Parts: sequence; structure tokens; C-alpha cells
Amino acid sequence: MPDLAAALTPGGPPLLLDGGLSNQLAAQGVDLSEDGLSGEPTDRLWTARLLVDAPEHLVAAHAAYLAAGAQVLLTASYQASFEGFARRGLGRRAAARLFGDSVRLARAAGARAGRPALVAASVGPYGAVRGDGGEYRGNYGLSVAELARFHAPRVAALLDADPDLLALETVPDTVEAEALLTVVRDAGVPVWLSYTAAGGRTRAGQPLAEAFALAADEPSVVAVGVNCCRPEEVADAVALATATTGRPAVAYPNAGERWAAGGWRGPVTLRPELARAWRAAGAQLIGGCCRVGPDTIAALGAALAD
Repeated sequence: MPDLAAALTPGGPPLLLDGGLSNQLAAQGVDLSEDGLSGEPTDRLWTARLLVDAPEHLVAAHAAYLAAGAQVLLTASYQASFEGFARRGLGRRAAARLFGDSVRLARAAGARAGRPALVAASVGPYGAVRGDGGEYRGNYGLSVAELARFHAPRVAALLDADPDLLALETVPDTVEAEALLTVVRDAGVPVWLSYTAAGGRTRAGQPLAEAFALAADEPSVVAVGVNCCRPEEVADAVALATATTGRPAVAYPNAGERWAAGGWRGPVTLRPELARAWRAAGAQLIGGCCRVGPDTIAALGAALAD
């Protein structure tokens, strides 16, 4: 099992995260544009629907990243919600079990591969659960208390399955970050907080320095950083995160393409050698997000090992 404490010690070895779950599932032949049971357009569960109807595909996707050298696996719970499972006819007890299954499936992949990994339970933002791209805008019009009430049962269901970490990821604004930090304050496991950013600000427009500062005095938070942003954003954000919080940083950008007109456009700008600059700036948890597959994760690992 990778040593999280050693990795989060200044100067310790970086830990290699996995990459995008959806693109690996697509590589395995999974059509995420349709509901696997009904053939209707996909609901708001996205990859989490496979917890219901094709968990073996999730194990295979995790295994692909393990084979590429990943030491940390993020669970398929990013877009999971009690409301989304209810639309599939599942009650709260069954839904809570599925949240836990996301952790158990990642563990199973490690056991089958003989390469146990740290399992980071993914807590995606409210905007992702709505399925309308709101995670790239924030500003939902909800209060901290309202968002905390939404996230609390999701976090509790994940904690019941004993993950190694909680990944509060793709957070678009400080309101949701404050809500999430309130919910995980007594979680009893390490937590990372990761914003999606553009131009040195959260997607909702707040300065990243202010956003990172929210975690500075939170004892459960072991790393702060960015994900699902362009690779060009990472180095400056990582340096700012470590300077603001005194904690190691987490960094896992997308491949650099832009989503437009229903598809990915533009060049891939994620170059493996960039990981060395992120490491030098203070990132100790490094991987990829959307459109970053096992080959790129392997290349990032090789660059970090040089």
C-alpha cells in the first residue's frame, strides 16, 4: 500500500493519481451517452450509473490505471446522488450501499491486480450532480447550509465504506468549498480540496488565494489544489496553494482540450514533463482528469521518476 504520510511529508515522494474514469470506460466500449438499462439518454448519474448495471466495467477501468502505475484510485461516486439513484427506483438504503460499492470496487481492483492502492472517495460538486455543467460555473444560488445538507449524506455513505481519503473535487466556488469543509470537519480520514480554475480564479470568479485560504486551518485537509483545469493553469495554482495553506498540493488537470459544441476541440496540451514543474512547486499528489488515460498516467509517472 502506498504510504500517504510519507508522500505528504515535505520532500517526500509524490503519489501518482489515476486519470479520467469516463474516457477509460469509453475505451472499454461503454456508451455513457445512454442509460445502460433503458437505452434512453443518460440520467444525471453519468459514470455512477455503472454502480447499478455494470460494476465490472468500473473494476476494469480501475485496473487499467493500476497497470499504468497509479497509486491512488478515485471512486465512481463523483456524480452519484441519492436523488439520482431515486430516479432509478432505488431507496436510500440501496443508494447508500451503492456509494459504498464505489469504494469497494476500487479496493477489489487493487486486490485482483495484487497492487493495493489508496482509495480516494470522490465527492463531486452539486453542479455535477445536476448534470447541467454547473460545476464550471458555480454560483448555484444556494447557501452554505443548503449545500452542506445536500453533501452530508453523500459523505456519510462514502465514509461507511472506509476509504483512505476523501477527494472534494472540481469545486467551482468558495460557497461550496465552505459547505464541504463543514461536512468533512470530523470525518476522521484525510481530505483533499481541489478547485476547478481558470485565469487564477475559481470558475465562479473568486481569487484562488481566497479559495485556498478556506482550508488553511482545517486539520483534516492534507492537500489543496486544482483539477479539471487546463494544464497551463496548474503550476501557478500549485505554488499559490502551498504558499497560502502551508500544505502539499494536489494537481490533476484535464488534457487541455476545450469542450464546445458537444465535443472536445483543440490540441492536447498536457505534456508529461510538466509534472516535474508541478512537483517543484509543491504538488505531491499528481495525476489527470478528463481525457487523460492510462498511457498519459504512465508517462506522468515516468517523468516524476526521472
